[in-house]
Amino acid sequence: MTTLPGHLAFVPFVSVDNMMQLIHHIGLERMLIELAAAIEDDFKRWESFDKTPRVASHSADGVIELMPTSDGDIYGFKYVNGHPKNTKSGLQTVTAFGMLADVATGYPLLLSEMTILTALRTAATSALAARHLVPRGARCMAIIGNGAQSEFQALAFKAICGIDTVRLYDIDRAATEKAMRNLAGQGLALIPCDSPEQAIEGAQIITTVTADKQYATILTDNMVGTGVHLNAVGGDCPGKTELHRDILLRSRIFVEYPPQTRIEGEIQQLAPDHPVTELWQVITGAVPGRTNGDQITLFDSVGFATEDFSALRYILGQLQRTGLFQRLDLLADPDDPRDLFGMVQRAAPGQPGGRE
Repeated sequence: MTTLPGHLAFVPFVSVDNMMQLIHHIGLERMLIELAAAIEDDFKRWESFDKTPRVASHSADGVIELMPTSDGDIYGFKYVNGHPKNTKSGLQTVTAFGMLADVATGYPLLLSEMTILTALRTAATSALAARHLVPRGARCMAIIGNGAQSEFQALAFKAICGIDTVRLYDIDRAATEKAMRNLAGQGLALIPCDSPEQAIEGAQIITTVTADKQYATILTDNMVGTGVHLNAVGGDCPGKTELHRDILLRSRIFVEYPPQTRIEGEIQQLAPDHPVTELWQVITGAVPGRTNGDQITLFDSVGFATEDFSALRYILGQLQRTGLFQRLDLLADPDDPRDLFGMVQRAAPGQPGGRE
């Protein structure tokens, strides 16, 4: 991992503008591929991470969560919210920021926006999982829910899994029209659909990425035939699901971290001991992914802290080369580490180096 050199009296801060510039500097599809590789590298060393379900504070309007992890050398966490009603007042459903810190000293190494980065890492993780699980020759993907994450999902599956056709549906036609505009010219055949049933016709990959916090049935059991891969992204907190329970009972289910997914994912509908396969086991080759063409595979994606850690680690590695960051004055750095009070006093107006 590339890091900024030496002991720093500042913390590199990647703002929203920096992140957007970084995407255009690297190229969106290349960045998705490289993020997926970083996430895959960390899944391969899964057992080296401290792991815990995210710490959630629920309210009637949404949820605020902290997602921490550490590999023993670097500590990382993400702050993220989920407030589905926000869009009605012109606000984002999800906002986030994240930090990396040096375990040996406790000093922060990076502070970054993660609203955009979360969309990127979610799409990269979805496509990474799908690479092991989609039926052979899959080229057509349905996306049900055409909100803020839909375009990232489509382009990640194009770049990483080779899809060439996307069928789009949302209960809000304006959302589908938005996705159609944004994906125009990206090398994908785009088909707007009038119902979930129409969207999944001929699709070997079905992504559900809706936002409403409710026990929803976006897909009913009779809609899902054999030999498809389901990428369930929207169900990510207690009381929020997208798939009928009977679909789960017919599927081979893959998850990131069972103690978290059993609380938040589609599998909250199932018995606590219902068998699932952990994604890291597939990535390391310890357990096979899809084993036959007729299987229904389901990636019950809720997002896990190691993925955010990987994404932040990737961003940190880009900073020295690109310079796309700001210097954040976040660290008190007195000449004598025992004299914090003296540093404050010397900053008084009229003192040498103080404010006038």
